[in-house]
Amino acid sequence: MSRIEVLSAGPSVTLQDSGRTGLSAFGLSAGGAMDPAALAEAKALLGASFDGCAIEMGQMGGRFRADTDIVIALTGAAMKAQVDGATLAWGQTHLWPAGAVLEIGATTVGAYGYLAVAGVWDLPERYGAKSTHIQAGIGAPVAAGDALDVTPSKAEVGLGLPEWRAPIDEVRVLPSVQTNWFGESGRAWLEQTRFTKTARASRMGAALSFDGAGVESDHGLSVTSEIVSLGDIQITGDGTPYVLMREAQTTGGYPRIATVISADLPAFAQLPAGAQVRFRFVTLDEALAARADMTDLAKRLRGMVRPVVRAPETIHDLLSYTLVSGVVSATDPEGWE
Repeated sequence: MSRIEVLSAGPSVTLQDSGRTGLSAFGLSAGGAMDPAALAEAKALLGASFDGCAIEMGQMGGRFRADTDIVIALTGAAMKAQVDGATLAWGQTHLWPAGAVLEIGATTVGAYGYLAVAGVWDLPERYGAKSTHIQAGIGAPVAAGDALDVTPSKAEVGLGLPEWRAPIDEVRVLPSVQTNWFGESGRAWLEQTRFTKTARASRMGAALSFDGAGVESDHGLSVTSEIVSLGDIQITGDGTPYVLMREAQTTGGYPRIATVISADLPAFAQLPAGAQVRFRFVTLDEALAARADMTDLAKRLRGMVRPVVRAPETIHDLLSYTLVSGVVSATDPEGWE
C-alpha cells in the first residue's frame, strides 16, 4: 500500500471514474469524469494496471508526495507538471519516486487534466462507482492534508501518446423535447450564433454568452419541472443558454432547445472560459455513429502508444529505464562477445 499526501490542491480536484448510470430516476445524475476520453488515454498508457479512476483537476492541480515509487500517467488537458523541479511531459507515463514532490500547476490547454496511477485506489464503491459527486454529497473534493491510499501495480515508464485531439469550434446537437417550441427561427438562431463559454462553468453545467438578440419560446422560458438529461441546453429565465454537465440536476424547469451529443461532450467540457463555439444539428443516425466511434476510442488509442525518445539529461527517472541489457561484466572480454 502506498500513501499519497496532498500538500495543496486547487478548488476543483476530485477523484473520478466513469460515473454511475441508471440512477436518474432516483435523483442521482451520472457524475464521473468530465472528460472520459482522458480516462481512455490513461488506460492506453497504463494498460491493465489502471483501475479506471484518476484525480481530476479543473484548471489547477496541486502538490502531492508519495511514500513509495509509483508509475503515473498525465492525461487530458495539458498542465504544468514537475517532480522535484524536473519538468514532466503531458500525455506520457513517468516514475514518481518515493518522497518526491509532484507539483501540477495551471492548465496550458483545455480545462481538465488527470493524474492517473498504476494501481488500485483504496476507495469504497458507492452505488457502483468510486467517483466523487459533490452535488450529491458522495465524497468530497481533494484538499490539503488529505491522505490517499493506493495499491501500486507495475507499468512501463516512458510511454507516450501523440497529440490526437483537434481543436473544436463546432459542437453537434440533437433536437430536444422542446426544440419545436422555439420554431425554425430558434433552430436557426442556435446554429448561426457564435457563443462564448463563460467562467460560470462547473461540473454541473456551463453558461454561454452571445452578442445580439436572444431566442424566444411560444411557451415562455419557464416550464413545469421535468426530467433533464446530460448535455441538454436549457434556455434559462434570462435567456442564457446553459449546457448541463456531469453533475447536473435530474429535473429542471427551463425549456431545452437542443442536446449536445455524447461524443462531443468531452471536447465541450475541455473548452476553457472565453472559448467560442457554434452548434450544429445532426440526425440521430449521425449521433449514434459518432458515439460508436467514441466507444472504439480506447482500442485506437492503445495502438497509438509509443516509447518516448528523450535526451538522457532531461529524464529525471533515468535509472528506471533498462538502458543496456545482456552485459555481465565491464572488464571480462568474454562479456562483450
